Amino acid sequence: MITVTGAAGFIGSAIISELNRRGISDIIAVDEREEILDREKLKNLDSLSYETFRDRNEFIKDIENGGDLGFCVIHMGACSSTTETDRSYIMEKNYEYTRRLCIECIKRGVRFIYASSAATYGDGQLGFSDNHDYLEKYKPLNLYGKSKHEFDLWAKKEGLLKNIAGLKYFNVYGPNEYHKGSMRSFVLKAYEQIKSEDKVKLFKSYHPGFADGEQKRDFIYIKDAVEMTLCFMDNPGVNGIYNIGTAVPGTWNSLASAVFRSMGVESDIEYVEMPPKIKEKYQYYTRADMEKYLKTGLSFNVHSLEEGVDDYIKNYLFQSRRLGKKPSGI
Repeated sequence: MITVTGAAGFIGSAIISELNRRGISDIIAVDEREEILDREKLKNLDSLSYETFRDRNEFIKDIENGGDLGFCVIHMGACSSTTETDRSYIMEKNYEYTRRLCIECIKRGVRFIYASSAATYGDGQLGFSDNHDYLEKYKPLNLYGKSKHEFDLWAKKEGLLKNIAGLKYFNVYGPNEYHKGSMRSFVLKAYEQIKSEDKVKLFKSYHPGFADGEQKRDFIYIKDAVEMTLCFMDNPGVNGIYNIGTAVPGTWNSLASAVFRSMGVESDIEYVEMPPKIKEKYQYYTRADMEKYLKTGLSFNVHSLEEGVDDYIKNYLFQSRRLGKKPSGI
């Protein structure tokens, strides 16, 4: 049995889809109670196979009383909003819940893989190394990043990083993110903008080292992020904190151009003012340092930005399709 938390979410549902593709369906799917889940988010589970669905609050109480965890827990459940301002709420969901779940896994010798985040690196001026020696120096810019960082620090302090795997996801995009509102990837936002306006709006740059639209991010396709995640399930001896990215950052201009190309529409980009709240905490450059990951020998066969965008748009957005659903006619 495998437990996947955040099962109806973006990465969680994509992980279950890939497990199903491998022929695995003995899965405990954990998320908010079904009747309170956003309807759009709940659709991510429609075509997936799993043994049972558990409410997150009931699940954590149950396992602390000896309930089943399976042999591996892949913990993707979290509040992923980078604009959340309720510290108590986000620390309970992202730090305390993760800590309680981790403790139970350690007690029983259950494999524990959890989602950290590239948001823990802050503005990037101190680099993007996943070397544990550098953990204390990073200063996240928002509560989301701080909540993830606090757990990383706790795990290091308790000496647990030799037994668990924490994954710092960079900018993940792809199918099953449709419910995420303002937290959706720019690929999906651009696709919708082009459909409605035939153009894309990008933020202007306020940094002398970057022209408008030339700010860079490490964009990773969901299929690659999932494959890399499951490598840690398949290789339980590989532990610690690892970046999940491509090490090849792309510009917003190149991303927008890739979307236009995949949609067969002539490129038309408008540069707009950045809201003051975003301007204060904006990252102009992110690049996953993948040296540590590559030394493990785990699979690292990632899509280029153009390949990932093209697959997402043509095989999912054009077909109104989610992961786990086969294209029509097949």
